[in-house]
Amino acid sequence: MSETDTSETTMTRTAGSGIDGKVVAITGASSGIGEATALLLAERGARLVLGARRSEQLVDLVARIEKEGGTAVQIRTDVTRRGDLHALVALAGERYGRLDVLVSNAGAGTISPLDDLRVEEWDNMVDVNVKGVLHGIAAALPVFRAQGTGHFITTASTAAYRIVPTMAVYAGTKFAVRAICEGLRQEAGDSLRVTTVSPGVTATAFAEASTNSEVRAEITKMRDELAIPPEAIARAIAFAIEQPAAVDVSEIVVRPTAQS
Repeated sequence: MSETDTSETTMTRTAGSGIDGKVVAITGASSGIGEATALLLAERGARLVLGARRSEQLVDLVARIEKEGGTAVQIRTDVTRRGDLHALVALAGERYGRLDVLVSNAGAGTISPLDDLRVEEWDNMVDVNVKGVLHGIAAALPVFRAQGTGHFITTASTAAYRIVPTMAVYAGTKFAVRAICEGLRQEAGDSLRVTTVSPGVTATAFAEASTNSEVRAEITKMRDELAIPPEAIARAIAFAIEQPAAVDVSEIVVRPTAQS
C-alpha cells in the first residue's frame, strides 16, 4: 500500500471522531510524547499548533504532518517564558479562530540525588514542570472562558504518585502538577475539562537528561528493559480528547505492565 493510500484510509476511519476538526496546541512537541501525540492527533483530523524550543524539529514535524494531509503550524515556545505561551495560544486564534485543547507536555527531568546539590537543575525543573504549566493555564484559561469550552491536558508522571531515591525534586514538581490540575478541575465548572496523564517508563530521551552518570545509566537500563512507546501515551491523550463534552477523564496513568 502506498503512503497516499495509507493516509486516505486513516482519514476515512477517523472521520466524525471526537478529535476531527479540533484545534489542539501542544508544548514540548518536537520529540517523544509530544511528537507522537501531534502525529496521532493530526492523523485523526485535529488542527495543530505545535510549540517547543527546538524550532528545526518543529519545522520538520509540520512538514511530515502536511505531507500526510494533516494541518499544523509551529512556533518556538519556551514554557518558562509567559509570553511564549500567550503567543502559542494567540497563534491558534489567528490561524484557526479558536483553541479547543491545550496539551501541556513540555517537561524537564534532570534526576539526581539531593546530595549532589544540583540546585540550578532543581530550579529548572520547577520552572519548566510547574511554572510552565501555570503559564499555559494563564494563557488559555481566559480564551476557554470566553469560548465557553476548552480542555486542559497536562503530562505528569507516575512520579506524581510514588517517590523513589534520586527523584525527590522531579517527583515534587509532578505532585505539584497533579495538585494544580485537580484544583483547576474543581474550579473549571461544567464547561471546561481537565485531564492529567501520567506516563511510566517511556521510550524517550528522558534518561539522557540526567547529568549524574550513575543515575543516567540506571534510568537508561530501566528504559531499555521496560519502556513503552510514546505512542501509548498519545493514545491516552487522544482518548481523553475524543470523549463527549459532558465526560471529563480527569486522570490517566499509563505504565509498562512490568513496572512496579
